[in-house]
Parts: sequence; C-alpha cells; structure tokens
Amino acid sequence: MRRLLMLLAALAAATGAAAAPQYEFLAAPQINLSLVYRLDKLTGDVIACQYAHNPGKTDIEPGAFGVTVCYRSGDGATKQEPGDYGLIATRHEQEGGVFRVDYRTGALSICYLYFQREKQGDRDVITDQYVVCTPPYKGP
Repeated sequence: MRRLLMLLAALAAATGAAAAPQYEFLAAPQINLSLVYRLDKLTGDVIACQYAHNPGKTDIEPGAFGVTVCYRSGDGATKQEPGDYGLIATRHEQEGGVFRVDYRTGALSICYLYFQREKQGDRDVITDQYVVCTPPYKGP
C-alpha cells in the first residue's frame, strides 16, 4: 500500500510539472510603452508584442479596433540551451527592456526591442524591429 501511495504521489508530481505553463509574459516597465515580452520558459526564446492603432485612424473610438504587432526573436533572443527561464523587470519606469534569467544556472541576459536603422538620404529610417538579448552572464 505504501508503495502504491508513493507511486501515485510521483505520478501526480509528474503530471503537475507537465501541466505547468510553457510561456511567461511580462510588460516592459516603461510607463508610456505598450510592450509585452513573451518567453518560452523551456527554450529561453523571447518575442515582444505591442498594441498599435489601425492605419488611417487617429484615435480609438467605438468600432475602431487596434492591432497587435509582434516582433520576432533576433540575436541572443532565439532558442538557448534547455533551462528554467523566467523574466524579471526592473522598477525603473523608463526601462523598455527586461531580464531573462535561467533559474537553473543563474545566468541572466538583458532583452530589448532593437530598431534596425538605415540611412536614406539625409535621415535614418527604421527598416526592421526585433528582440535582441545580451549574451548570458553567469558570473564566477
């Protein structure tokens, strides 16, 4: 009977772990930025999404829906070594980035939305946007 109870407890623990959510979501701390980061907690992959107005609309009004714009993973934000990843925001209200941490190894990176710019004539134009993360720091 004792063995059966231990087996059932192990099965319940395994089922609970399998049912754990795979994604974590965290808003950027910047108070005037509608940017939310999405993290795959198993792979460390990070993307970001934000709200945008409908093209041609100047304000939100009844019947005028906005759109969700999402940005892909770029350098350092793509799949990492398997881990137990999480997101942590600073309490700095002007910070647009977040920390990606690996709770297993203690490694951390800073992830943020990168604006790729090109010179077109006498001005810079944003040609692409994507999430980038610094290389993981593990410390001594």
